Amino acid sequence: MRISHFVRCGWVFFIAAAMVSIAHAAPKQPNVVVMLVDDMGIMDTSVPFLTDEAGRPKRYPLNDYYRTPNMDRLASRGVRFNNFYAMSVCSPTRVSVMTGQNAARHRTTNWINPDKDNAGPQGAPDWNWRGLKPGDVTLAGLLQAAGYRTIHVGKGHFAPREFEGADPGKLGFDVNVAGASIGAPGSYYGMQNYGNGGKRKSHGVPGLEKYHGTETFLTDALTTEAKRHVGEAVAAEKPFFLYFAQYAVHAPFNSDPRFAPHYASSGKPANAQAFATLIEGMDKSLGEVLDHLETLGVAENTLVIFLGDNGSDAPLGHEHAVACAAPLRGKKGAHYEGGMRVPFIAAWARSAEGNVHQTRLPIGVGKIQSQQAAVYDIAPTVLNLAGAQAPAEHKLDGTALDKLLAGERDPQRTETFLMHYPHGPHRSSYFTVYREGAWKVIYHYFPSPQSEGSHYQLFHLGDDPFEQQNLATSRPEELTRMMQGLIAALERCEAVYPVAEGSSERVKPRLP
Repeated sequence: MRISHFVRCGWVFFIAAAMVSIAHAAPKQPNVVVMLVDDMGIMDTSVPFLTDEAGRPKRYPLNDYYRTPNMDRLASRGVRFNNFYAMSVCSPTRVSVMTGQNAARHRTTNWINPDKDNAGPQGAPDWNWRGLKPGDVTLAGLLQAAGYRTIHVGKGHFAPREFEGADPGKLGFDVNVAGASIGAPGSYYGMQNYGNGGKRKSHGVPGLEKYHGTETFLTDALTTEAKRHVGEAVAAEKPFFLYFAQYAVHAPFNSDPRFAPHYASSGKPANAQAFATLIEGMDKSLGEVLDHLETLGVAENTLVIFLGDNGSDAPLGHEHAVACAAPLRGKKGAHYEGGMRVPFIAAWARSAEGNVHQTRLPIGVGKIQSQQAAVYDIAPTVLNLAGAQAPAEHKLDGTALDKLLAGERDPQRTETFLMHYPHGPHRSSYFTVYREGAWKVIYHYFPSPQSEGSHYQLFHLGDDPFEQQNLATSRPEELTRMMQGLIAALERCEAVYPVAEGSSERVKPRLP
């Protein structure tokens, strides 16, 4: 009897222990958070992304101006990239994140004006102004099909106002909060109803009526909604994909009064101080999301990817100078590094040794990755992790970042980046950028003062990271080689081209 009783008790204990183990086991699919910040360049943070000759992080004055402790917190848990590229304006990047394709291929090569085709007077007439549409292959749709609760919060800007793709709910998202055709908010202030009914009513942020007339800053309203929907997904025991696309830090530069005193004595212009408060408010939002994942008990099963959508738009200087992204040259919309180099951090929200997902995708803790990567690499990385894949007929230009996220070099990776902008007038107009290794070439379809009067600019970013010495004349053999690479890359993507003035004739890049 004693033996029988002991056996029965032992089995009860074993079963109870097994149930506890199952309860704490990692779910079959990990959660994913992509936090995309509008108009945030690589220098708009207190986290140093640039490095010295030995590969150590190097601080510059702008790193001491901005306050982003939660970015620092995330970077300390994972890996940051210092050669991560986005397109130089927003809609092309956003479509690239969703499709895993270069903008030259998906052809949304300019920001999407919600109400009219903004190709430009000589812009490519067959560019994809309509953006994404229902039925297109998207990261959200593929994850939705794989069983994820897909949550969109914040800026959409995937399609013009009159087309269905303006609603992220038609593009694979189960939930859409505040996403529409607009690329900027009418206002960040709840007391101004986020622009609804005001002077900028065409840019009023939709779907946040319960915050109208309150002191709730837009970034906080979106954060509250993001946390609510993540909580609902966890309660429903569903893996979730949160695409949190901050309207911050895009203009209008409405100062967040909570943080304004931090910059009042900086000596910088009022707009630059307001921009810094938007940065700090965005960082507070990141911290709240990280805390919420901990509270819900899902941090160790959640991959967090943080990045900007194009170069900085800080109101600190000329678009082609070393100013708002100092020491980098240029800003949002420009063909220089300050226009397309963005912060990128990837981390598990909490490290957990032995976690099955973290074992499958180990992330280097506190590491800096200098190998090149770009926004179109996000989709294949997330799909691999989630156990999903794009259909064979959908061409992916990106490749999974697994080795790079571990902080290692990937010798099989092609170190190239293509940025195609067949539009104007803009800060930089009618140009294509091609980077291969340390070399970077810029082709200007119509020479102008912004192109130094030439079709070609050539830089060696290893020797000249701040693009001060144009080598197009002194290194003709490298110029020819790089232009051959640029032309071939455009042809592989079946890119569209601008037209000659007063004509429908296509203007393609030519060898020197």
